[in-house]
Parts: sequence; structure tokens; C-alpha cells
Amino acid sequence: MVEMGEEIVVLDEVYKIFGPQPRGRAFDLARSGMGKNQVQAQTGHVVGLDDVSFSVKKGEIFVVMGLSGSGKSTAIRTVNKLHDITYGSVKVDGTDVQQLEGRDLQAFRRECMGMVFQHFALFPHRSVTDNVGYGLKVQGVDKKERDEAAMRSLALVGLDTYAQNYPSELSGGMQQRVGLARALASDPDILLMDEAFSALDPLIRRQMQDEMMEIQGELHKTILFITHDLNEALRIGDRVCIMKDGAVVQIGTPEEILTQPATGYVAEFVQDVDQGRVIQVHEVMQQPSPLSPDTSLADALNRTAERSGAFVLDSSGAPTHLLTIEDGVRASSMGTTDLQSALRTDFERCGPEDCLNTVYAAAGRGLPIAVCDESGALVGNLDPRHIMEEMGRVEHLIDDFEREVFM
Repeated sequence: MVEMGEEIVVLDEVYKIFGPQPRGRAFDLARSGMGKNQVQAQTGHVVGLDDVSFSVKKGEIFVVMGLSGSGKSTAIRTVNKLHDITYGSVKVDGTDVQQLEGRDLQAFRRECMGMVFQHFALFPHRSVTDNVGYGLKVQGVDKKERDEAAMRSLALVGLDTYAQNYPSELSGGMQQRVGLARALASDPDILLMDEAFSALDPLIRRQMQDEMMEIQGELHKTILFITHDLNEALRIGDRVCIMKDGAVVQIGTPEEILTQPATGYVAEFVQDVDQGRVIQVHEVMQQPSPLSPDTSLADALNRTAERSGAFVLDSSGAPTHLLTIEDGVRASSMGTTDLQSALRTDFERCGPEDCLNTVYAAAGRGLPIAVCDESGALVGNLDPRHIMEEMGRVEHLIDDFEREVFM
């Protein structure tokens, strides 16, 4: 994962009220803590954003997730001033976006960011190349240069061979790739993606997610991504912001959202997520407690008493043998004191950043799994029992939240 840089997009205490008097009574009620529905009932105004604060770091994929009416699309549209705000500030790389007007705003939108929409918004009468290069044409770039930029972007999304085709000759997924290429053609620092993949079939949608993450691995853009799909948010986001009724409910890494839901609302969302695709091994593993090869069997069993097993390491710190409690007790009951007679070598290995679903099969054997770093050195023990305990933890959290609600 790319190390993130400084904050490049910052929303601070942002309110957006829709209605004829956005800075009137509706705003005062919202600031006093009244909920969105109550404000609308009393004033006829809609609270689009309610004291929203978050920051996006340079080079990260920051996902804003929520259901219809949560405020997620309103939030992203304040970043390029498609929406004026009622109160607060929105800054992009130090620029106070909401203060920009006219040509300065147009130049900011053209030069600093690209946008990918849910609906592809391609010109049907223009070729793929001309669609991708259109933003550069608006900027006054000559045709040769913009065609070269368009071809580079199309190559990134795997559509360079379709450069002279027209949108009607492409599938929906291919048209969305053209939209992504168009956003990349001007080489913006920031990409705004508003429900960019939600109109696609599930398989194509997953392919687009894969392609976007591959492109991100190469280009390291700052991406502000909007979705209503929690699985998508957890799959692609470096961090996820969950919104409800115009307010931020929780911000965290996918692992934090899944394993530490802040409210019952978040817990209900995550209960149907395949946790094994998100939770990584390092979240569950124990610190290693390696054994020396010359330790007696009795001492080794005492040291391993709180675990299902422990590993013997070579001089480089790599695991070579495994002692399980069962094997140790069995050997001891037969009268041996030799550790070597109880060791086995048929154990599995994994990395600390592997997802739990990649170790399910190995865990099914019931043996501890050696967690090793890139050099092969042992950095943790993964006990199959702890995997199952972690997988059931969110359900217990949901039960706790529900009890709080009804007590």
C-alpha cells in the first residue's frame, strides 16, 4: 500500500441547506443539533450536509459511502463547487474552493481535478479518442498533443485498440472505461468519482474496481469515490467515511469499519459483509513465542500452554518446525523428553496482510499458521480458533447495540 501524504482535500464544519432561506432558521436548528427530518418538518428546508468534516490525504482512495439522501454526493460536489455551501470551508491543496468564481473556478476544475460520473456522459458523435481528449481541447491543447494524451489514457484502461470507435459500438463497461480515461487524460491531481460503477453489471463492476486499483497502483492519484455499496467501499477504499442524514457517522480503514463499528447503524451495515475479504491476518494473529531447538519437551509445553502451538526458528528467524499441544502431550505420554520427536514440518505459511479468506483452507486443518514477512521471518502465530472468534465478533457487537436501543 502506498504511504499517504499530506491532506489535500479538507472539509471543515460544512453545512449545506437546500431551500429559499438556507442561512435562516433551518440553519440555526441544524447547528443546534436538530435532526434532518425535524428541520424539514419545521422549516421546509432540506439539510444536505450537517457539520461535515473530513480530510483526504494525497495519494489515497477515500470513499464516502451512504444510502440515498445521506449527503455523500452533495459532499463531493462541494469540492469542485457544483454546490455552494451554507457554512464552513472546503479547501483543495490550500485553495478555498468556495471563494472561486468565473474563470478562476473554471480553470480550477479543468486543471486540478477530473470527474467520472455514474452515467458515462460521452458524446455519441465523437470517436473514443475525441471523447477522451475533449477536456484538453477545451484547455486549448493542440490536436496532436491531446491525441497522444488520449492514447496514453486509453492504454491505461485497455482500450487503445478502440480509439477510433464510437461510444455506441462499445459495451457499458467499455464506455465507463472511456469516461475514466477522459478524467485521466489531463493528468489531474484529484479524481472525483460519483457512483462511477453503480450502473454496471456486478461482474463488470468488479472488473472496473480491479482496473481502477491497478491504475492507482501506477499513478497514485488522490481519489474521492462516492458509493452506496459497502462491499465496494471496503474493497477499494484506503479509508471509508460513512454518512447518514447529511452527517458523518464514522471514518476509518476498512478493517476499522468492519471490526470496530461506531454505532448500531454501521454495525447493521457490516453484518452482511464477507468479513474474510476485509480483515487481514495481522488483525488476528498473536505475537510469536518461538522455541529453541535445544529446549526440553517439558519446558516447550510449559511455554506453549496458552497457545495451540509454537514454532522453532532457524538462524534467520524463519520457522522450520511446529510443536502443537496435542503432539507434545502425546509424545510426553509415551515417556519421551526430546522436543525433536514431537515436532512436525507440515504447517502452512501466510503474510500479515493476507485477508482471512485466503487462509480458510489452511485453517481447516486445525494447525497454527506461521505468519511470515517478505524475508520469510516469523512475525506472528495465526490460530484457527482466533479466526472464528473474530468472524463472530461483529454479530455480538450488533446484539449489544440492539440491547442499548431497547433498554
